[in-house]
Amino acid sequence: MSDNSDSREFFQGSHPEIQTRNVMQEDFNWEVPVEAVPVPSEGKVYSPDSSLHNRSILEIKAMTAQEEDILTSRALIQQGSVISHLIRSCLIDKSVDVNEMLLGDKNALMVAIRVTGYGSRYSADVNCKSCNKGNNYDFDLASLEIKRLEINPVSQGENLFHFRLPVTKKDIHFKFLSGQDESEISTMSERMKKMTDGTTDNTVTSRLTYQIMSIDGITDKNKIGMFVKNMPAQDSRRLRSYIDQNEPGIDMRVRMNCSHCGMNSRVPLPLGTEFFWPTE
Repeated sequence: MSDNSDSREFFQGSHPEIQTRNVMQEDFNWEVPVEAVPVPSEGKVYSPDSSLHNRSILEIKAMTAQEEDILTSRALIQQGSVISHLIRSCLIDKSVDVNEMLLGDKNALMVAIRVTGYGSRYSADVNCKSCNKGNNYDFDLASLEIKRLEINPVSQGENLFHFRLPVTKKDIHFKFLSGQDESEISTMSERMKKMTDGTTDNTVTSRLTYQIMSIDGITDKNKIGMFVKNMPAQDSRRLRSYIDQNEPGIDMRVRMNCSHCGMNSRVPLPLGTEFFWPTE
């Protein structure tokens, strides 16, 4: 009986003489750096019971060899969850639910983590918009601009925004997609391509169906999906443009001078294997 009692006391932390040592600091004189990362949405879209509510800053620890283990995990790569696990590992506040994060907030953390691990220089191959020739270009990730949330949600602490369609005059309430939403949309699109031998790509309608939460007060997703498939192209384009312009996150469009034709243009930052596995 006394042995069992001692065991319970030990795991309850009743032995103050047992102390935890910071081996990295005390033995190696090194501590993993911690960085503060701006949250593009400033936490305005998260409910009051979320640890992300009204958070304008999140702290991350710098990437270490431990995170490289995550990046090379075949299981996580196959699941498509490697980036979420990487972010979760680097976040100081472990109460943060990475899956509920807006894609833009998640991207801000992803870029910051990459910079802490391998620096801000990122070399990637990009085709010129003008001459379509390939360029190997060095981008400065630290120069990417934060796109902050500048429109107000319908109510504070809710990921819900209003837009009136110009042609049908319907009142739309939509949300910004989370990383989890993007993953589900991607899975659905891949299934559709396999079912139709790659002849059908429903990315536009799938995204809109996910994002639109109500149309003139109608919240039934089947009805919303039917409306989306038949909505005028101008309504679709204007809504998607409004969402893109106002979605908080990192501006992943970068300026590039083409080495072939000299054209200076803004191009989407390509996220290839070099992003987390630079060759230099």
